[in-house]
Amino acid sequence: MNRLWIAAVAALSCAVSGFVAATDSVLAASTLQQIGEFTVPEANQGVGVDDRFFYAVDNQVIAKYEKKTGRFVAKWQGAKEGPILHLDGAYVRDGKIYCAHSNYPDWPMTSSVEIFDADTLQPVGNHSFGINWGSLTWLDFYDGHWWATFANYDVPYGPNKTPYGHKAATQMIKFSADFKYVASWVLPKVLLDKFEKMSNSGGSWGPDGFLYLSGHDPAELYKVRLPKMGSVVELVETLPMNIRGQGIAWDRSERGVIYGIVRATKAEKEAGGKHKVTVFRLVDEP
Repeated sequence: MNRLWIAAVAALSCAVSGFVAATDSVLAASTLQQIGEFTVPEANQGVGVDDRFFYAVDNQVIAKYEKKTGRFVAKWQGAKEGPILHLDGAYVRDGKIYCAHSNYPDWPMTSSVEIFDADTLQPVGNHSFGINWGSLTWLDFYDGHWWATFANYDVPYGPNKTPYGHKAATQMIKFSADFKYVASWVLPKVLLDKFEKMSNSGGSWGPDGFLYLSGHDPAELYKVRLPKMGSVVELVETLPMNIRGQGIAWDRSERGVIYGIVRATKAEKEAGGKHKVTVFRLVDEP
């Protein structure tokens, strides 16, 4: 009887060890190694990338640059009083740039997806969400679905200085390929605290099957996963990254490479500083 019990305990111990090893493998620490940096005046809100170019995004601007050299190629500029107010993140797919757009900081919040031809940078389509959920800050296409965050903020707004939507109401939403609502999740308090009065600004699904998020200002990348139960996204790992929050984009043509931006501060701009696009490679630590 004792021998059977000892054997059972040994077997259970091996099973638990195997589970822990597998779990440690899934949650293995990673680092981001910077492999590129480009001075890009338009890199104020976000960045998109395809096999040959990256696309810097400002409120009413999309600028196209060569990936290898950083050479400026072309730019689309929206009218100052036109319908495009606050372009944010960008995702490039099948020759089209899908830009997250909102009317931030106007009220009530409205959001849309603005679609541009990646070759000519001319607008070719639009999907409006109207007044729903919050301000669209990023979108990505993964596993046959669109994924997007609609941010809300604790920044005081209006004559009564009330929060602009309350950041706890920020939602990440999964849509079908034709933008039909499928499901949604909220962000954990640990991330909301990092965002201070702002919210989630960037997001992109990584080559490892995890979703990576960025805030409005922190020089960090947040590796997250969907929960098995409940509605709160789970934080897996925080990676230091030479960015200042804002939009991010995994390069789907070069595995393990991700783009971000460093927006110049007011003091840096007064001293002649410019916004930058920064490029990194994901490295798994042993």
